[in-house]
Amino acid sequence: MKFSSRIRSVAVAVIAAAGMSFAGSAHADSGTISFSVYKAAFFVGGSGGEGTLTFHGRRYPITVGGISGGLAFGASKTNFHGTVRHIRRARDVTGVYGAAGGGGAVGKGAQVIVMTNDKGAQLELSGKQVGLQVNADLSGIAITVK
Repeated sequence: MKFSSRIRSVAVAVIAAAGMSFAGSAHADSGTISFSVYKAAFFVGGSGGEGTLTFHGRRYPITVGGISGGLAFGASKTNFHGTVRHIRRARDVTGVYGAAGGGGAVGKGAQVIVMTNDKGAQLELSGKQVGLQVNADLSGIAITVK
């Protein structure tokens, strides 16, 4: 008798957890984001910038900063815009996003990137880059909602 009540308790817990995870993802929402990033690199690079998150009709200022390492040199400015998915509140965008990639721009170029943070917020970005930049590196950016 004790064994079957334990199985029943475990089954109820599993079903409740699955229902909560489904309900949590069902309430996730999306917003738009735009920011400018200035980047300079000579093997190790740094970047910084600021922009705006628009979520549920409200605008939130954001700051962006990051580092990269690998084969990278040059300086550039990139204006990114796109969508933020899988967020429940504006502060879910705050976090560290990582990417590996390569590319380059002389004068003007374009970039497309998809990144996710530890809270599950997913950035789908496209951007126009101006400057001289060559890279094959690992990079990360940190976004903070003010």
